[in-house]
Amino acid sequence: MSCQHQELVLGLFYSVKFNAVKKRPKFCLLSGLMLCSSLMVKLNTPTFTPCQKEAMDILNNTNENVFLTGSAGSGKSFLIREYLKGKDRKVFPVLASTGAAAVLIGGRTFHSFFGLGIMNGGVEIVVGKALNNKQVVSRLRKINCFILDEVSMIPGEALRAAEKICALARKKENLPWGGVRVIVVGDFAQLPPISDRGMAKSWAFLDEVWERTQFVSVVLKTLVRSQDENFLSILNSVRKGVVTEEVSEYLNQRTFEEVQDTCDTPYFFPFRRQTDSLNSKRLSDIPEETYEFETKFLGATQAILSLKKSIPIPEMLRLKKSAFVMIRVNDPGYKYVNGSLGHILEIENKKDNPVIHVELLNGRIVEIEKTQFSYFDADGEPIAVAENFPLTLAYAATIHKSQGMTVERMVVDLRRLWEPGQAYVALSRLKSGEGLSLVGWDKESIKVDQDVINFHERIID
Repeated sequence: MSCQHQELVLGLFYSVKFNAVKKRPKFCLLSGLMLCSSLMVKLNTPTFTPCQKEAMDILNNTNENVFLTGSAGSGKSFLIREYLKGKDRKVFPVLASTGAAAVLIGGRTFHSFFGLGIMNGGVEIVVGKALNNKQVVSRLRKINCFILDEVSMIPGEALRAAEKICALARKKENLPWGGVRVIVVGDFAQLPPISDRGMAKSWAFLDEVWERTQFVSVVLKTLVRSQDENFLSILNSVRKGVVTEEVSEYLNQRTFEEVQDTCDTPYFFPFRRQTDSLNSKRLSDIPEETYEFETKFLGATQAILSLKKSIPIPEMLRLKKSAFVMIRVNDPGYKYVNGSLGHILEIENKKDNPVIHVELLNGRIVEIEKTQFSYFDADGEPIAVAENFPLTLAYAATIHKSQGMTVERMVVDLRRLWEPGQAYVALSRLKSGEGLSLVGWDKESIKVDQDVINFHERIID
């Protein structure tokens, strides 16, 4: 498979979920991986880079617990998708580190699957409560293997609690995870755990459970997202938190006091208020009628509250003709994917079947209908549904929300960043450095946790 083909399928690790009302297939992406590719091709039998082939051999021909890692754009999600082809998802469940990612894959969160809740009271209390839950025990006895995406965002304490629950539920305390195979995917150089962010103690690889699990580390070294060698060299330095003279010169050359304003280049900011402000201003500047589409929710009250925090669309979607938008689902015919960008040509606000026509940046015109985003319980049953057009304004997004995207060009603010890996997440969204414009950057924002550096050096050696 060519690098261009892999770009299209990176993260198309989708599950087919059916619209509960119209029985329409809906495709979802793992970890919210969003692609903006103009290349829409039919995929044939995949081929792999040498390191991907080696990784697939380990996945298919051993029972080892695996930590699959590599730089952004190295094909981790693509590889897992290929590994899972033909496998029963009840026996090989796919888990997400956050609720937002779980909604996008039509799957479950790691915490809900293992009955961890919000980890109140410490590991022993959490383990006790989970083991008293018959549903938790039952599903853990049925699985052969589970796949966890974005493991870097799972705190070590949560991973340790889950391992103990799994071993006790299966009555095989002498085996890591009670004999269940564990495949975790992620890059610790990206965003840190969802609790105690930035605190070294929370990294999963520092916890005793990491050694107990005896992971085989599989590192993908060939990047398929970008072929810009100069840009890749800069990314590698930023990934390590190193600001060399070369990095400074590169970023300074792409920093502008006034960035040329275009209608099809997304901005990425560290703070949500910056994002909301720009999106609102750009929409108000368009001299067209405003259309409002309220997201409709159905399900249990508590589940709806969780779904509202996780869906990739707003509760009230405001759009105008010519507005710059991002599509947040996949088309089964590959006309667009989650992350495709374009401008609204027409809004047919018909009562029974409203349709929005979007001209993508590649020139293709597509029709977007309302779709559903579902929230599933730990057993994989839908307990809440949200329905609306799968669109968001695309003038701006936060750096945190950009994790998983691939874009042709961006304007980004790399000032006042506070988390390890935040600058790397932003820059690694790009396919080429030619598409990079900065409104500013500072050396203090380019950082990585020293424990992450030590860990990467250890597994590579």
